[in-house]
Amino acid sequence: MRDIDIEATTVNLLSATALELAQAYRARTLSPVEATKAILEAIPDFDSLNAFCHLSPEQALSAASASEQRYNAGAPLSGLDGVPIGIKDLLVTKGMPTRRGSLTTSAYDPCDADAPAVARLREAGAVILCKTTTPEFGWKGITDSALTGTTRNPWKPTHTPGGSSGGSAVQVACGLGPISIGTDGAGSIRIPSSFSGVFGHKASYGRVPAWPASQVGTLANIGPMTRTVADAALTLSIISKWDARDWHALPQQEMNWVDLPGTGLKGLRIAYSPDLGFGGVDPGVAELVKAAVEKMAALGAHVTEVTPPIGDMNDTIDVLWQSGCAYGQRNMTEAQLNVLEPGLRQAADRGRAYTLPQYLKATEERGAFGARMREFHTDWDLLVLPTMPGTAFEVNQLGPKQADGSIGSAWRIWNPFCYLFNLTMQPAASLPCGFTAKGLPVGLQVVGRMHDDLTVLRACAALEPHVSPLKLAPRPN
Repeated sequence: MRDIDIEATTVNLLSATALELAQAYRARTLSPVEATKAILEAIPDFDSLNAFCHLSPEQALSAASASEQRYNAGAPLSGLDGVPIGIKDLLVTKGMPTRRGSLTTSAYDPCDADAPAVARLREAGAVILCKTTTPEFGWKGITDSALTGTTRNPWKPTHTPGGSSGGSAVQVACGLGPISIGTDGAGSIRIPSSFSGVFGHKASYGRVPAWPASQVGTLANIGPMTRTVADAALTLSIISKWDARDWHALPQQEMNWVDLPGTGLKGLRIAYSPDLGFGGVDPGVAELVKAAVEKMAALGAHVTEVTPPIGDMNDTIDVLWQSGCAYGQRNMTEAQLNVLEPGLRQAADRGRAYTLPQYLKATEERGAFGARMREFHTDWDLLVLPTMPGTAFEVNQLGPKQADGSIGSAWRIWNPFCYLFNLTMQPAASLPCGFTAKGLPVGLQVVGRMHDDLTVLRACAALEPHVSPLKLAPRPN
């Protein structure tokens, strides 16, 4: 694989960012076809990690060729024209099957329409390379399914990359395309971003239009997963464009998403919580997160250790999430139900058992929590905390091993920090902030006030060069 020369800096094709690829395309030192072919040729070396459930080489090369013609004519469509991008297999993608990790779906039913985010990327000239692996209907925080098998962590293949956007995290971490689009209903972008050492941004609810609607409704979000904040910001500027098919979509807002590092951290009011008052954070994680927060203060932010007004939201998320699972299975035949993963079917059974008053009570509790956090953010621009209390654990188990050797399978127990901000609809990102002594990545979660994605990205962009050096996962042995 050849390197490319970008302003006298040699860059390996797999480690190139989206911004670097576009710069090389404009300089004619690289073509979109060359970049796409290089990634397609490298993918077999990473097959054991199982990041992809569908590859479309002919479609991708055709799109890359059209992009190359636009660059030759001096008329690229956007900063993502010709950039290879992956799509999590929960988002419908024209001409490709959308299996959602489930045996209940068909491999012979390619979609005839794109989800809004995918449509915007095509309009921008991006090369849709692949669909990435997900657990069945994205229901859990690891990535395996009866349909696609087990997806593995690129830094330690015996461990999970997290989920449910695990395939997207692996794709980006290995350099098999600088951008992948994930979804996040209770942490599904941020968990694998933290476990796999990539940047992931769960946008404010409605910022990225969604269609068809998720089975978990307004808990679900769409966002970019990248190796740099700048690539994520550029992607978000494109996929956040308004789409009439989503009646929750926020109005089109023209903002300079890309010019972020220059704005810096100076003057930002940052609330730092080591554990939200819950405890249980691994010492190695706590140390790296604290060091990142101290760097934010050194860069001019006003940082104060604060415990925000969270309360116990466990029953609230259970009612809303499990009711969504039940709704998602409402039209399935008995034959389809019989091939569902047992844990997903059991979640739906619990969801069907909830009464309407219980559901409305959970909705009311969610609203009250959201109001508390909006009031909290009148004093604080950002809340920062660990993305996850621990690091990646072994594959093919629903959670990490406990002190007594049992498996902590309840995802909201080992993922206590992410789902809260699905309830509140706030923007939240996971920024890599180092590796533990065991060589596993750690993420810093940066949470903003509702609709203020820019400040989240601004803070992450300013902190990134100090705690998150660009690093590519190794090829598997």
